[in-house]
Amino acid sequence: MHCPFCNGEDTQVSDSRVVAGGLVVRRRRRCSACGKRFTTHERLSQKFPQIVKRSGIREEYDRKKLEASMLIALRKRLISAIQLDEAVMEIESSLIHTGEREISSRFVGEQVMRMLFMLDKVAWVRFASVYYNFDNLHDFQDSLTKLGASDNS
Repeated sequence: MHCPFCNGEDTQVSDSRVVAGGLVVRRRRRCSACGKRFTTHERLSQKFPQIVKRSGIREEYDRKKLEASMLIALRKRLISAIQLDEAVMEIESSLIHTGEREISSRFVGEQVMRMLFMLDKVAWVRFASVYYNFDNLHDFQDSLTKLGASDNS
């Protein structure tokens, strides 16, 4: 592992711990050349299915795109980076466990909706308003009514 500060090649691991339910190994490292410390995260490299958009266009799965869409919905909400990372990993797990080579963007959107609903109801409403492309206030109110009904059960 090269040092991100001086590009030195000799770094030692000073601490390792498993995080995110055993899916990630966090390593604390120290560079022998400059003495600076940095953290790395190891995760299993997996092959994700291609995403088929509504238009029929196929794209490679992009974790950053998924995180960015969730971050927009979670803006100024009290959700930690760790909670977001765990939610993204759970969504990724659901994508892999389909066993399919291609999945619809709708399936991905539904997984995001499911996770946001569990994480933060306000973020869920934000995401839903864009995802469902509400045409009017009535559609938005129907969605909020359903949220309230499921929140009481």
